[in-house]
Amino acid sequence: MRQNERALVREVVLKLDNHAVVFARSVFPCSSLTGSLRHLRRLHNSSLGAYLFSQSNMLRSPFEICLLHGEHEYLPASLKQEQPAWARRSRFELNAKSLLVSEVFLQAFKPWPDALSVHRSQRGKVRAAMLRANQ
Repeated sequence: MRQNERALVREVVLKLDNHAVVFARSVFPCSSLTGSLRHLRRLHNSSLGAYLFSQSNMLRSPFEICLLHGEHEYLPASLKQEQPAWARRSRFELNAKSLLVSEVFLQAFKPWPDALSVHRSQRGKVRAAMLRANQ
């Protein structure tokens, strides 16, 4: 974003069995909320991820990852916790317009078991570059 550029900030808490598991913050520069992306101003309870990953021209930057202490100022007061939390962020680009999405995986988040039932040749691959969603 340019210095002093205005942005819309959207914060959501994803819950599982009534427990907060992920805190997500999206930053939409106002310059990105025009034309075909204008509707992103009014997502309400709609899934941003579902929209982004349905777009064939969507590009995503590599993740930036960090470990936040549970009392970090990035977390809203209601989500502070004793344990540290892993966080990631990446930039999405659609129609030459960008937005930033960050996610913090809270204490109640339980990742899948170490041994996945799917053979490793069938699992998804992570790429460290901006790629189109269908690649």
